[in-house]
Amino acid sequence: MELPAHLELTPAWRDFRAELRRAVGETTYDLWLAPLEPRAWDGAVLLLEAPSAIQAWVADRFGRLLESCAQLAFGGPVRIAFAPAPGAAASRSATLRDTPPRAGVAPDLTARLIPRCTFDQFIIGDGNRLAHAAALAVAEAPGQTYNPLFLYAPPGLGKTHLLHAIGNYIAEFDPGTTVRYTTAEDFTNGFIASIHARAVEDFKHAYRDVGVLLIDDVQFLASKARTEEEFFHTFNSIYDSGRQLVLTCDRLPRQLVGIAERLRERFEAGLVAELAPPDRATRIAILRKRAELDGLQIPDPRIFELIADRITDNVRSLEGALIRVVAHHSLTGRQLDAALTTHVLDQAHPAPPSPPAPNASSPRATIARIQSEVAARFGITTAQLLSPSRAARLAWPRQVAIYLSRELTDAPLQAIGAEFAGRNHATVLHACRRVADRIASAPDDAADVEALAKLIGSVNDDRSC
Repeated sequence: MELPAHLELTPAWRDFRAELRRAVGETTYDLWLAPLEPRAWDGAVLLLEAPSAIQAWVADRFGRLLESCAQLAFGGPVRIAFAPAPGAAASRSATLRDTPPRAGVAPDLTARLIPRCTFDQFIIGDGNRLAHAAALAVAEAPGQTYNPLFLYAPPGLGKTHLLHAIGNYIAEFDPGTTVRYTTAEDFTNGFIASIHARAVEDFKHAYRDVGVLLIDDVQFLASKARTEEEFFHTFNSIYDSGRQLVLTCDRLPRQLVGIAERLRERFEAGLVAELAPPDRATRIAILRKRAELDGLQIPDPRIFELIADRITDNVRSLEGALIRVVAHHSLTGRQLDAALTTHVLDQAHPAPPSPPAPNASSPRATIARIQSEVAARFGITTAQLLSPSRAARLAWPRQVAIYLSRELTDAPLQAIGAEFAGRNHATVLHACRRVADRIASAPDDAADVEALAKLIGSVNDDRSC
């Protein structure tokens, strides 16, 4: 049976493309499978037209997947064959048709944006007010202010929400500007795949021919020299032409060990905005908003307060706790009240035990003494303890030292962070939560922390004699 000229308009062809998107994800589909076009169909063999630069790669990497998706879409066994595109110009047209420079927001570019992540659904508090205002300003006037915008925070505080909110706002109110959202990990994987397929130029066009580029978790570029080089040139191409970049990261640019200084300097060239852990009132507002969005009926407002008091440093964990409480109510039939909430929280987020207090008659411990004793106990140097390395053998002792500094001294969070090589108060809170969670579930680690607290207290006693 001959392929009708309008096969691309038939339900089977649309279903085929939809199955491919679901199977490989938007980024991979965008780069490699979107250029495919139907050439012929005889009821058993589907002949696809592919740009010559990527044809061999697609056939080798995705051949079986293409046949599986075609079988689902066409309702029977299908064999896939390839025909070269008629000329280089056609290849370029097919590859780039979803990413024309500033020619409208193409569906394949905006499909990765999470619809519910909008500015309206973002709860503003003292810890994220600057970041929210900057993100909204960028969305309203891309490339005209705060370029690049660099959002940093520990995981779960809303930086990805703001990234999607920017994309969704532009898609709705400025459809003449193309937007691409991706993660640094997907950028890396796509670049490596383009090298293997000898299609680096197609990769460059996919990321550089956009009006706004949103990159999540740029810390994953560390120690990836070739990808970092490509990202550097992508950054320059967009920035130098007055288009917008928005980046998120879990730390400040200067703390990005393993990334070239020239790239760190570019990250700092615009506005660097922090999202700090929400205060209690903001945490309660976040829980109320989540309940409203999910249509949850919460009869007792103390439920919000109990969760907000127990989970203080991570919005994702905060919302997850609410869902667990409601799920426990639905599955067990227990009344949705404060007692059930406390029971569920005690299972997943037990209250951290307090370390032994130092002798009341002795002076308070100093942060320097804590750093020295913790480093000695774990067999590392103080310099290693304060270094930017995130190796496990250094990260855990560092978190213990920060935890003990908060518990055994009167220093505020900012002062503690300053003593640990300029880390911010959000990092201090994150470290304290990690230690509290770990000692609540790991007796050996709890014993280590308790022994250190006693040791530091006894040192103080000796010095006071």
